[in-house]
Amino acid sequence: MLGKTADWKIHLLCFVLTMIAEVIGTMKFNLGFMSFSLFPMLYVLIFGAILGAVKVIPRDMMEEASPYIGISVMMLVAKVGSTIGPNLGAIAQAGPALILQEFGNLGTAVLALPIAVLCLHMGRAAVGCSFSISREGSLAVVGDKYGLDSEEGTGVMGGYIVGTVLGTLFYGILCSLLCSTGIFHPYSLAMACGTGSASMMSASLGAVVEAYPEMAEQLTAYAASSQLLSNVDGLYMSLFIALPMTNWMYNKLTANNKHYKDGKPIPKKAK
Repeated sequence: MLGKTADWKIHLLCFVLTMIAEVIGTMKFNLGFMSFSLFPMLYVLIFGAILGAVKVIPRDMMEEASPYIGISVMMLVAKVGSTIGPNLGAIAQAGPALILQEFGNLGTAVLALPIAVLCLHMGRAAVGCSFSISREGSLAVVGDKYGLDSEEGTGVMGGYIVGTVLGTLFYGILCSLLCSTGIFHPYSLAMACGTGSASMMSASLGAVVEAYPEMAEQLTAYAASSQLLSNVDGLYMSLFIALPMTNWMYNKLTANNKHYKDGKPIPKKAK
């Protein structure tokens, strides 16, 4: 381990990468049938991945930096918590449709967990990755309940990084395709944009507004309300409903499964 001498290098590297990303700023793209935005956080993740791949950042420094994730999550929990109280009135006025839409988030576990367990034979990381769309609130829930150095923490962090890198593009393309079908009402599509991720909402809302420019103001209002609800009651939905349900599903799917023993995947050499 590099010890305390590595701390200043970690902070300096974070500062430099953050400044570079902020200088680049948000980049907006309009490709005709869809539009999306790339945010500074994405650049930092890409820079870090490249520097790690070319060995500019040694593994010892990565391990030294790991505890700072927990500190960051602690501050994140405080920030998320501070938004709940002041917005309770807005949630009550939003109407049942916006509030009940949070149950749609349970679809991540219903769709993703069986694939992770039955096809990929993943361990407990599957729970962390599939109980939600792995955004900031999910990091807070898993970090507090299991710790981000656990298997569940590895899963939610993996989902968070993949979502940050590919989620913006995916949501932009998906909403553009859904708009072209004409199956869903524009308000429904706008509500679906509020996933709890600013970058994903920006990309998906841009595509919806592009398809229905005459309703831009109303669509933005619905998306903003949905985003607020996803950040506020979505945290409780994940903690009290989605995560327990995913744990129950994981236990059921791994029981009597030849690829698992006591809830853990059996290594290939041992099969």
